[in-house]
Amino acid sequence: MRAALIHEWNTPPLISDVVEPHRLPGETLVQIDAAAVGHLDITVATGEFTLQPPLPYVPGVEGSGTVLESDTFEPGTQVILRDGTIGVDRNGTWRERAAVPDAALTPLRIRVNPSVAATFFVPTATAYIALHDLGSLKNGQTVIISGATGAVGSMAVQLALQAGANVIALVSRSSRLAHLPDGVRGITADDAAASALLAAERPADLLLDTIGGSNLSQRIKWVRTGGRAICVGYTAGAKFTIDLPNWLLTDVSIVPLSLISKQARAKEVIAQLLPKIADGTIRVDFTEFPFEQTADALHLLMSREIRGRAVIRF
Repeated sequence: MRAALIHEWNTPPLISDVVEPHRLPGETLVQIDAAAVGHLDITVATGEFTLQPPLPYVPGVEGSGTVLESDTFEPGTQVILRDGTIGVDRNGTWRERAAVPDAALTPLRIRVNPSVAATFFVPTATAYIALHDLGSLKNGQTVIISGATGAVGSMAVQLALQAGANVIALVSRSSRLAHLPDGVRGITADDAAASALLAAERPADLLLDTIGGSNLSQRIKWVRTGGRAICVGYTAGAKFTIDLPNWLLTDVSIVPLSLISKQARAKEVIAQLLPKIADGTIRVDFTEFPFEQTADALHLLMSREIRGRAVIRF
């Protein structure tokens, strides 16, 4: 069978022939139908992440597939592959078939498009947990969402609107304002006047920050006294500097969220929201690539040229 392999850190994946997987007790053999290409995949491929798979390895922390053989799941069942370690410290989903622990699979009681199944788990669960579990968002409150047309950001916008919140959406450039839904106030990252007004008014009860970077310390100042900033991503940069006296003065809590440590809760959220995913009430944006263009998908994601999610199809 074919798989996309990383042979050296910080190098593109190469499509290679590999041996067929052998299912062990407690594992399920899955035909992978679609695999997501995400920012965690980029991070792992640098070789600088705390968890490292042995080289060469198959990336892909999430995907969707169909059960071929299993002692736990009925053959033909549609499943999501995701457990927090797939593609992180062992081979991932960028391959045609995989034998994975039963616990790494989430069966879907409602069948959906394979690309949707491969891409909705992380942004949907992340956005929901950030807004509701950590942010305690309530009807009538104001939330600022950075990276609002990205995968997590666009999901957070939808969920926040459904919760009755007032949404201010920060996007990277003006062309992306048109992708925001009705009822959302959109601003661009280079709009100095809008940023200054937000700093003066501090209108947000909650900041859901998906981009990180050096300007995160400025966005925290858009949150009211006693509010929260939930940090879930770093597409604009992995580091920022905080001035402790000024941060203490803002009285804003900075809360991290990594889905790796919240797998059980994430599965509960997915089960709850799956009907809305299936009927289109909640929508995830994605761009499909054939398996042969896996390296192109990774490059475009790194260049921030993909809106929503990238997914490879087999």
